[in-house]
Amino acid sequence: MKIHQLSMFLENKPGHLGELCRILANADINILTLSLADTQQFGILRLIVRDWQQAKAVLEKAGVVVNVTEVVATEVEDRPGGFVRILDIIEAAGINIEYMYAFTFRSGDKATLVFRFDNPDAAIETLTTGGVNVIGDVELYRLARQ
Repeated sequence: MKIHQLSMFLENKPGHLGELCRILANADINILTLSLADTQQFGILRLIVRDWQQAKAVLEKAGVVVNVTEVVATEVEDRPGGFVRILDIIEAAGINIEYMYAFTFRSGDKATLVFRFDNPDAAIETLTTGGVNVIGDVELYRLARQ
């Protein structure tokens, strides 16, 4: 139920994000979601695509250093307190959230969040036991088509 995410450093200058996105577009690779965090000198681009191996190969061929990490996607009730429920389950198990971001699509009355946990296997077990729907890559890609 873990999903592969591609991460890469970008120099914090105009055009660098566009260059990476153009490389993927030219290879007919669609970005399902992304997160960009920055400092004064560089940014970290994290993205999820359907075929992460192909995206990684295309980017590396263009000279980009790509790191692959495993993240966990969950559904969260899109209502006040829905996110708090997820946090309560994770915090009670002593699992740390390193970072997270949201997908741009919904599934009915639920939003989708992507988490990077310090222990993804324990997080998946904890969330599943707590009644949270952990989304695998096949389901995630299906939802992205809707």
